[in-house]
Amino acid sequence: MVIGVSFALMDLAEKYSPDLSGLTIVETGGMKGRRKEITREELHEFLMKRFNTGAIHSEYGMTELLSQAWSYRNGIFHTPPWMKIMIREINDPFAIIGDSGITGGINIIDLANINSCAFIATNDLGRLHEDGGFEVLGRFDNSDTRGCNLLIG
Repeated sequence: MVIGVSFALMDLAEKYSPDLSGLTIVETGGMKGRRKEITREELHEFLMKRFNTGAIHSEYGMTELLSQAWSYRNGIFHTPPWMKIMIREINDPFAIIGDSGITGGINIIDLANINSCAFIATNDLGRLHEDGGFEVLGRFDNSDTRGCNLLIG
């Protein structure tokens, strides 16, 4: 298994193009200001071609949360039962969108965060799916670059 942030996996793919056909590859998102942002589909196509593999999996999480959501091949994330994703309206942070398929800001409840912050309003854009999964579509314009690898420095 190979797990890495998007920009590092792209660096590896460009510099060495190793044959990783026998491994599971998981990207954890984001260029963290190191590269031009591209869509998840573009990233996965590039990595699959360079690594000679048929699928790239994804993890969605953040430093502030103890839990993660996982996507197996298709870009639709699923959470553990103690984690809930809600979508809020883009122009009204207090209005939660109940319908699937509508794009808005991602709010997260993570009950694993005992004695810490269990509720987070992110600057990520996403939408819910009928099956309870969700997509991450990008970030609000002019959002800060985030990531646990940026906390040290």
